[in-house]
Amino acid sequence: MKKTLAIIITVILALSSQGQTSKPNITTGQVPDLKWASKAGAKKIPHRKKVFNVSSFGARNDGTTLNTKPIQTAIDECASKGGGMVTFDTGSFVTGSLFIKKGVILNIGKNTTILGSQDIADYPEIDTRIAGVEMRWPAALINVLDQENAALTGEGKIHARGKVFWNKYWEMRREYEKKGLRWIVDYDCKRPRTLLISRSSNVTVKGITLQQAGFWTVQILYSHNITVDGITIRNNVDGSGPSTDGIDIDSSSWILVQNCDIDCNDDDFCLKAGRDADGLRVNRPTEYVVIHDCIARKGAGLITCGSETSGSIRNVLAYNMTANGTTNCINFKSAITRGGTVENIYAHDITMSNVGTMLRATMDWNPSYSYSTLPKEYSYDSIPSHWKVMLQKVTPELGTPHFRNVYLWNFTGSVRGQAVSIAGLKESPIENYFLSDINIEARTPGDISFARGWRFKNVSVKSPEEGTLRVQNSEDMEVELTDKK
Repeated sequence: MKKTLAIIITVILALSSQGQTSKPNITTGQVPDLKWASKAGAKKIPHRKKVFNVSSFGARNDGTTLNTKPIQTAIDECASKGGGMVTFDTGSFVTGSLFIKKGVILNIGKNTTILGSQDIADYPEIDTRIAGVEMRWPAALINVLDQENAALTGEGKIHARGKVFWNKYWEMRREYEKKGLRWIVDYDCKRPRTLLISRSSNVTVKGITLQQAGFWTVQILYSHNITVDGITIRNNVDGSGPSTDGIDIDSSSWILVQNCDIDCNDDDFCLKAGRDADGLRVNRPTEYVVIHDCIARKGAGLITCGSETSGSIRNVLAYNMTANGTTNCINFKSAITRGGTVENIYAHDITMSNVGTMLRATMDWNPSYSYSTLPKEYSYDSIPSHWKVMLQKVTPELGTPHFRNVYLWNFTGSVRGQAVSIAGLKESPIENYFLSDINIEARTPGDISFARGWRFKNVSVKSPEEGTLRVQNSEDMEVELTDKK
């Protein structure tokens, strides 16, 4: 185990030189120092060798028996003895919410599958944050809450069996949309996440496969120094689950994500920091995040910042990434009630295939979801407390988001739609985006509105359609393309 720790630390320390290769040479001033990247990730993992097999505590691998209690007992016993590894026999183990403790490695070995219970009662409600708002919500299938130095590892599978929760969501959404309640259905339809790391540090997740999440797959919330390494996410199994994000880094810092492969039905690698009045109240940023050598397949975005931006997102480095069929490659999204600043984002050496849009940015994203209005037939005094949180008004001074200081270089591949789609606000232009050494094919170069201080160098967009990059209501722009056809 000590050898494993040494390997992890070596990889982290090597990150600085890798992440800073081929810096863009753009006439916009010096690119900020990225040496902070070497500090991202867990600094230690549990190393005690004592093993606690869940079968010794009464767990059964028959794929039908609910094993929550014996598995949790094994975890608790391991923690009480100073830590070690909790293991499983081969086979399938059904369980509800489990809680990993300090010093514990929960190891799911090859040919072992954890099956998530399909009864929401097996996921006790906890105080947490969901989609940017703090509220009571079911615990995840696997949880690391208020812990330090813990791990989830192995070559096995966590099959959350989330389809029953997908069906529940679509039924509720149809009814809610008829009532003008699209903005609240995601919060009222309580679906379990697969893995939640919250208010924790020095946590490592390595090697496992996670499948068919009921809601978000991996959420890293209010935590620091977390490593996610070599996991596989497959959420488009036997259907297409709504809001089945891959990895959500939420108001957390010093996070390292590497060697991961995600196929989901929403944002693949996503950075978040709270929503509207509640997010502004918490005011906790996501910062110092490194994501590298990963693949996104189906999904809404290879790298997404938002839409929850209230606490701000900054100092993010992504490199050696592949997007195969995602809706967007790099996506920035917020809303005019959300606030926060997204800044100092660096992405390089990105390969795309059949991507919808290379670079998208909007500050007025998905209005039917983003803006909360109580229909007149409802009484404010009788609605749930989390509805009232969502209905809190945000002044334009606090609600206007800001996007600035984004560096993209060494992008190649094919785009089936626009190369860029940028929509800032008159009161908040999207500022200082620097693109260099871009060589892609796209249906059209796209459009930019309400921007300031953009620079292109060696940006080639080969397009079969006539037309140029449309730039409107913008100033101090140097965005000439080297090849349009």
